[in-house]
This record gives sequence, structure tokens and C-alpha cells, in this order.
Amino acid sequence: MMLQRLALCSSLRSRSLQANVCPRFARAVSQTKFPVTHSPGKSAAHRSELRQAKRIVVKLGSAVVTRGDECGLALGRLASIVEQVAVLQNQGREMMIVTSGAVAFGRQRLRHEILLSQSVRQALHSGQNQLKEMSLPVLEARACAAAGQSGLMALYEAMFTQYSTCTAQILVTNLDFHDEQKRRNLNSTLHELLRMNIVPIINTNDAVVPPPVPNSDLQGVNVIHIKDNDSLAARLAVEMKADLLIALSDVEGLYDSPPGTDDAKLIDIFYPGDQQSIRYGSKSKVGIGGMEAKVKSALWALQGGTSVVIANGTDPKVTGHVITDIVEGKKVGTFFSEVKPAGPTVEQQTEMARQAGRTLATLHPDERGEIICRLADLLTEKKDEILSANKRDMETAASSGRLSQPLLARLSLSTSKLNSLAIGLRQIAVSSRDSVGQVLRRTRVANNLELEQITVPIGVLLVIFESRPDCLPQVSALAIASGNALLLKGGKEAANTNRILHQLTQEALSLHGVKDAIQLVSTREEVEDLCRLDKMIDLIIPRGSSQLVRDIQRAAKGIPVLGHSEGICHVYIDSEACIEKAVDIIKDSKCDYPAACNAMETLLLHRDLLRTPLFDQIIDMLRVEQVKIHAGPRFASYLTFSPSEVKSLRTEYGDLECCIEVVDSMQDAVDHIHKYGSSHTDVIVTDNEKTAEQFMQQVDSACVFWNASSRFADGYRFGLGAEVGISTARIHARGPVGLEGLLTTKWVLRGEGHTVAEFSEAGSMKYLHENIPSVTEPSNTGTVM
Repeated sequence: MMLQRLALCSSLRSRSLQANVCPRFARAVSQTKFPVTHSPGKSAAHRSELRQAKRIVVKLGSAVVTRGDECGLALGRLASIVEQVAVLQNQGREMMIVTSGAVAFGRQRLRHEILLSQSVRQALHSGQNQLKEMSLPVLEARACAAAGQSGLMALYEAMFTQYSTCTAQILVTNLDFHDEQKRRNLNSTLHELLRMNIVPIINTNDAVVPPPVPNSDLQGVNVIHIKDNDSLAARLAVEMKADLLIALSDVEGLYDSPPGTDDAKLIDIFYPGDQQSIRYGSKSKVGIGGMEAKVKSALWALQGGTSVVIANGTDPKVTGHVITDIVEGKKVGTFFSEVKPAGPTVEQQTEMARQAGRTLATLHPDERGEIICRLADLLTEKKDEILSANKRDMETAASSGRLSQPLLARLSLSTSKLNSLAIGLRQIAVSSRDSVGQVLRRTRVANNLELEQITVPIGVLLVIFESRPDCLPQVSALAIASGNALLLKGGKEAANTNRILHQLTQEALSLHGVKDAIQLVSTREEVEDLCRLDKMIDLIIPRGSSQLVRDIQRAAKGIPVLGHSEGICHVYIDSEACIEKAVDIIKDSKCDYPAACNAMETLLLHRDLLRTPLFDQIIDMLRVEQVKIHAGPRFASYLTFSPSEVKSLRTEYGDLECCIEVVDSMQDAVDHIHKYGSSHTDVIVTDNEKTAEQFMQQVDSACVFWNASSRFADGYRFGLGAEVGISTARIHARGPVGLEGLLTTKWVLRGEGHTVAEFSEAGSMKYLHENIPSVTEPSNTGTVM
């Protein structure tokens, strides 16, 4: 009868779950199509494979379930965990929970009852006298567990009911796994519950189990002592052939030394042979296992074919999505894998780049220039190999049909492109001679006490780029010239081209022993995971679509991002504009390279130009060039038969399309640009110098031009040799960012035993603060990395 009721409940669950969950998870449910088949017995080799996990065990440690005062449950954390489990269950996965918390919940109940009983007795014996201070006896754990089990299960049932999800409680002991008949019964019960879409909630029967044996250990594949919920979860996962075990604790994952110590580093991926390099700390004050027990249990489960992730379930910043993030393959916690990658991890690559980058920054400017010139030579010497690799990428991209024509054009390389790249690199080599170590300011603070402000590299740069393999040597040359370490993440559509270009870059770097300063991330790292390396990367530079830039800006919580999310560039044609200039500038700004971020997207026309020869010539030219026109609201109101009205005045088309809008004056044009623009590049076409000067002074964009195409907003055309991107930010670099934008400064003070006390009122020295003329000769005095 009970199973019939549970089956009825499970059939109702899927009908109303999505309406009850929060919007973020509702979208995840609607977008996820989960396969109904799974192949147990083999653990995942990479995090991305966790997306295919069908049967999942979630282990909730005592520190996750229990409040900080060890008396009662952390209801907020439990609620968010229950929501995530319910969402995954609704995707067609089979979820099981191994939970702690019965002892803490029981302790809360028993303390309440004892306090109530003591207060009643004191009131009876003391009359109206003030109650004496009451002391609580030490509560035995098994009694607490007995008192807390029913309440804990009732709480889970109430929470899961909010998502129309049924639960079932199962209490086990070590004997249930060692007695063959009991083990088969347990296995059968769990399979039947999962078949009916019910979430089993499993716990050790702490009311009857003996205390854990200190020296009992995990031995082999077939033997594991159930001495805590870590070992229980591992045993259960292997017994049930689960695809994934998620163990939530009160730390981010596994560290190579106790968390909180100076040199402790979070381990992203842990391999079975690495346990000797780990130094464990003390266990949680509310648990009985500790991290060492978790690792042993995880390795046992891994050996049995179950993938394992240990992560933090107590951090309020991540608790609400930690389980779903793990299942989506995101870099959360420590992932246990039996397959070691052939090359270094991205963290190891970053550290290698930083160390080699420090050496790069101390090279003489001429040596850095030699490296760049060598790379320029290799681009022409090895052009056949480069073009062959590029041809393979082009053929793959064309056959897949995933890339648009503009992106295919960006992907393509040619002999002329390589020659142009080589010329640009040699320009960078020349400009690098007075970059790192340049003295910007020199001040004599006092006698024999001199202060200098000098240029130094930023540190480790992460450049993420799409479909543009020519970006790799350009950015590499700028990083070399500025003494920065560089991490490159290119699109998979250019994998072959990027690989050969990176090999040539490292060959050039080997000229002065700094081969590792530039690394190409070829592992299956998600961009979002790279953006979380805030302790290893100093600046992110995205090169690609506006969507890529926006995604990176959202993902990079603790790392500055240099770039622009949109290139909504305007060309304003004033009433005093020259016809020839206006037509030529509009044509070049829109039609030269429509996919570029500096292409015109909105054409602003002064009202007086409507129905004039200039207006007719502009429209005729756009039609000849096959530019699709969208009418702004005011422009549409002037026309009897207008083009399609624009949906938004804040649109980057990236194609042969543009918006035309009408304004009453130069000031109206400025106001329109400030309201709908992206602070990238904006142009005025006029023969009135006063109007032009006012426009250039008032428009707050990175680039403001007078009688010149918006396509001039480019590092190469600015004489920077190359650019890493165009920034619309208002701090640090702005506009096309070349070599100078990849440098910062530090202060160097040279004295002879000076102390601040010497400059006090009673001291013998006085501040001079005399400016000394700066020298142009760079001095290599170190880096900030």
C-alpha cells in the first residue's frame, strides 16, 4: 500500500515541479535533455562528462546540515540543496541523498525538553524565587540520534513536498552491507524507489551503531567499513553503480595542506597516486570523518567506477547552485579522476608562464625585440606549414556549417596576411625598446633619497579569442614587448592553426630561454572556469563577439576585464557637411568590414538634410552596397513608406545593416549617442570647425573623429603596431590598446639608511620634493608579477 502511494506521488511530481522552482533552475530544467541510458562501471575522465551522470549520490556532511552552534539544522542551506536535488530529479536523473544531521537535530530537541523539565521543577521547588542557573548534562550521541531521526526525515519530506517530490527514509548499519541477504534486500529496495522517481534519503542508524573503530580502514574494492557517512556514501555509490558521488563539506575541496595555512592550494583534480603529497588537517568539530576519511572513501568509490567531487556546501555564495554546477561540469571543488592528462593543467601552465614571464621582464629591451623579430621571420619562413594547418581548419569549419561567412573570413589566413603580420610585429619590436623599466617620474625626496616611478608588466594576461588565429602572434608580440606572461585560449575552430602558431612563438621565445612565458590552453577548460583563476591571472582580454565579451565580464568576478561588450558606433552628418566627404565616410564606415567592432551601426542625419541631394546620394549608395536600412522612430515619421522600424536603437548589427535616425542639432546627436551608444567610436562629418570641436569635446567615447571613417579606430592604424583589443573602460587603457596599455607602474625608493623619524619636527632632515628630469633609457628593475 505504501509503495502504491509513493508511486502515485512520483507520477504527480513532474507535473508541478517546474512551476515551483526558482526561475534559474526552471530554465535549466526546460533546456536540459537528459539521455535515459547510462553505462555504469567506468568513472568520468573529465568534468564535462559529469553532464551525462544519470544516477547521483549527494552526501551531506555534518558541517553542511548542522548550524554553527552544533544544536539544530541549517535550514537555509538544506532548502537550497533540496531544490537542486529536485531539479536534477526532474531532468530524469536518479538522485539519492546520504545525510547527517540526526544527532544535531536530536540534541536540539533533547536540550529543549531538558531545559523545560528543569525549569518546571525549579519553579515548583522555588516558588516565586528567581530561577537558578541551569546546567545541561552531556547528551549521549545515540540518544540524540534516536530523538532526531524522525524530525530530520519530517523536515526533508516537508521540503521536497514543495517540489512535488516524494522521499523515502532508509537507515543502515555496517551489518546491512556484510550480510548478503540484507545487502540484496537493501539493493532491491533502493532500485524500486528509484524506479518510481522517489528520492531515497539514507543515514546510518546512529541510535544502534557502535562507536567507530579508530583503526578500521578502507581495504580493497570489496571491503569498506561503514564508520561514517563518507564511507557509507562511497559504499552505497558503488553498490548502486552510481555515476557520480558529490560529497559536500565545509571546505572548497581537497587542499595539498590544511586549509588556512599559508601555502595551502586547492587541488582541482586529484589522482589516485597523489595521496602521499597531501598533508591533512584536523576534522570538522561536528563530524566524525574528516578530510582524510573523505579522500579514502572517494578513492574507494573511484576504484569502483563512480566519479567523485568533493566541494563546499556551506558557502552562501555557492550553496544555491553548487550541486547543479558540478553536474554541469563546472570547475567546482576537487574532481577525482583516474586519467591523468598528458600535459600540464591550466593552473600549472599559469604558474610556468608567471615564472618565465618574470625572466622575460628582466631581459634587455634589445633581447625582447630579437624574440619578436624572430617570430616575424618564422611567420614567413613557415608560411606553408601555417597555411596547411589553416586549410584544415577552414575545411572542417565549412563542412560543419556552424560558422557564418564573416567568421569564416576571420578564420582564413593567406600569404598577404602573414606578411602584414610580420611587418606589424617588427614595428612592435622597435617600440619595445623603451617600454619596460622606463622612468616616468623622478623625485628627490630629500638629500640622498630619490623616488622613481617606472613602468613594469601587469603580470599574467589571459587572452580569449574566437575565429582569429592572426590574433595569436599579434598578442604574443605585445606580451613579449611588455614583459608580460601570457595565457592564450583560442576557439576550437582554429585549433590546428593556433597550435602551429604557438609552436613558432615558443621557438622564438627559446632564443633567450623564456619558452614557457606564453602558454596555449589546449585542455578542455571552459572559459568560465578560466575566469575563476583570480589568484593566478591579473588581466583578461577577450577578443571576439560582443556576447563572448559580456559572458566573460559576468564570469570574471575578481579579475579585471579589458574590452568592450558592444561596438555601437555612430556617424553624425551635420547640416554643414560636404556631400563627397559624407558619402565616402558612411560607405567606408559601414561597408569596408561590417563585422568589425568599429563599423558604423547608426547613421544620424540632421533634420535639414532630409529631401536634399545629399540625402538622396546617401540612400542610393547604401542601396547599391546592399545595406539593409532600419528606420529610427523619428526618421520613420517623416516617410510615407519607410523601411522596417528599428526594434532597438541600441543594436550592433555586425553585418550590412544599419539604423538611420533624424536629429534636430549637433547637441541632439550628442545626447542620442550618450543614451544609445557604447562609448566605442563616434564620428561627426561637418565643415564647421566650431561645431566639430564642440562635438569632440562633449562626446564621451573612447574614440571621437571629425571627418574621418570610424574604421580608423584600430591599433595598427594608430601606429601601435598591433592591438590586444579596444577598451571602452574609463580606467587604465581606453580605445585601441597597444603596448602601453599592457604596462603598469611601481615606485622605487633609493636611500642610505633613511628613517621616517628623521623627518619629524625634532628630526634633522627636511623634505625637498624636487623633480628630477626623467631619463628615457629604460632600466630593468623588476616586475610586479
